[in-house]
This record gives sequence, C-alpha cells and structure tokens, in this order.
Amino acid sequence: MILVGVMIATLWGIGALTGAPRQARLYMIGLLMTGVIAAHLVLPDGHPLRMATGGEAALWLLILAAGALVWGYGRGLRLLKARAAPAEAPAPRKGFSETELTRYARHITLREIGGPGQGALRRAKVLVVGAGGLGCPALTYLAASGVGTIGVIDDDDVDLSNLGRQVLFDEDQIGRPKVHAAAEKLRAQNPHVEIRPYARRLTAEIAEELFGDYDLILDGTDNFTTRETVNTAAVATGRPLVAAALTQWEGQISLYEPARGTPCWACVFPERPDAALIPSCAEAGVLSPLPGIIGAMMAAEAVKRLTGAGETLAGRLMIHDTLYAETRTIRIKPRAGCATCGGRGLEAGGAAP
Repeated sequence: MILVGVMIATLWGIGALTGAPRQARLYMIGLLMTGVIAAHLVLPDGHPLRMATGGEAALWLLILAAGALVWGYGRGLRLLKARAAPAEAPAPRKGFSETELTRYARHITLREIGGPGQGALRRAKVLVVGAGGLGCPALTYLAASGVGTIGVIDDDDVDLSNLGRQVLFDEDQIGRPKVHAAAEKLRAQNPHVEIRPYARRLTAEIAEELFGDYDLILDGTDNFTTRETVNTAAVATGRPLVAAALTQWEGQISLYEPARGTPCWACVFPERPDAALIPSCAEAGVLSPLPGIIGAMMAAEAVKRLTGAGETLAGRLMIHDTLYAETRTIRIKPRAGCATCGGRGLEAGGAAP
C-alpha cells in the first residue's frame, strides 16, 4: 500500500509542477488504480507485485468506494448550499470597459442610441418566453446588443427536428434543456451579460412574480394557452410585451403596452381560433429563415423600447409574408370589453375601434 501511495503522490506532484489540470491528474491516478486492481485480479496469490500493492483487490475496491461516497456527499452538499444560498447581487458598474466600448461601438455611434442608450440596455432586464424558433434569434440579438440581464423560460429539450430553424443549438446539445443549451451559447457570445435560464413551463401561478423581475417581456411561444398566460401577467404587472407568431411562410409581431395607450394582446385576439385553422409548425411546416426574420424584429423592438429610439410597433401589427415578399402593417386599437385589460389602453389615450 505504501508503494501505491507514493506513486499517487508522485503523479499528483508532477502534475502540479507541470501545470496539468486537476481533472487530468485525477484521470492519471484513476488509470493507476485500475492497473493495480487488474493486477490483483490477474496475478496469482503471493505474487510479489500483489504483495507490494496491498495483497488483495478487495481492499482497494473498498477504499475507492469510500472515496466515491465522500466525494458524492460533498458534491451533493455543495449543490444544496448553492441552491439554498441567495444569489449575491453583482456590484453596479459605473462605466463601460474598453472591451465593451469596442464591442458596442456601432450601437454607440448611432445618434438614436449613443452612450446613454447603450447604458439603458445594460441596465435593462428582458425575459424571453420560449427558446424555440423565435426565441433563439431574439436571444442572440439581445445578448449581442448588450442587454444586461436576459431571462429565458422553456420546459423543452433540444431535438434534432429543431436544428433547421433554432439557430442557437447544435447536434452536440440534443437532449439538453433548451434554456441551458441557449445560456451556454449566449454566455460564450457575450460574457458581459447575465443569462438566467428557467427550465420549466410558464404557468399562471409563477408568471406575475417572474415578470416582476423584468422590464420587458418577449413572447415567442407557439400555443394559445401560454400566450394568454403571458398577456395576462404582462397586463397585471404593467410590463410591455413584444409578441410574435409564425405559420408556414408568414409571421406577425407587435408591441403591446396598454399603460401607454395600446391594446393588449387579448384585445386583438379575444377568442381562440379553431385548432384546425392554426396547425402547429410540426403539422404545417415553417420556412427555416422565417423565425430568424421575425425573431430579429422582436429584438429590434426591444432595443427601441428600452432606449427610446425611433418608433416601435406599439398600436400596429406587422405581418410579413416571405412567400410573396410582402410586408404590411395594420392599426390595432384597445377594445373596451376586453376581458383581460378592460380596455385600459383607452384610459391612456388609445382610440376604440
């Protein structure tokens, strides 16, 4: 046993001196222990090598099992502590670093954004509901634009069928929760932004509390139940909502903010259409670049709303048809009898239809 202990200490010390990663050193020790146990199992009783390394394989297996239990207990304890401990708020940053100034230079050069606008983006918190076809490009451009805190909630896993249009993911991430796969890519893309993944379905029970932590909500979901939940919580918390939808070759998008005189989403879509009239992307198909087009528009609307640049789609519904290369915009107005917002946009100056 002493011989094996000396060999382990030697491997660890040489690895430390050469700057080998901890994982590599553990790997080499694991190979050594595998060789020792194999020698005990193969060599006959009384063999000098067996005697020099402890005599019995059972002893080493017992030691390894005890070590594994201690390691597992420690790791589990650390995970529980990390989950239970409140996250420390990062210290506020007063100015941009040289790296950030270079990264955001093209934004800062725009007179409609400039330094103050880029600062507003860094202070902003945006929640994206859905990490699918619309969520992927929206998340990409929010992170690239320097939005300081980006949340993403979705309960789905990456699937091979997603890769034709959900551009944040790759084959190595198949089977992983979408929010964690997306967070990994976004952090690599821009380490200056905070990514908060929520690997769960958005429900009415958690929506209002979650929305309260954010300044702006983006809805890229593909079912009416979640869209209704998102809109109800956005109205209840007074959060502006950028919502978009896709079907085959066509996409639509608007900014809903009743507190500023616009309709809420339910003002425009008060009733669920027949399910046969709104087949899912899996049933009807969708053009691969279409989510990228509309998702990028969602990010653009978010940037304009957060910085005050230009004119948003508030009070207008944009419909983009890629098959015939047509884009049209229609006026949308608050509805006095809306069951969700009660026509709140009318009180803020919106005109009834």
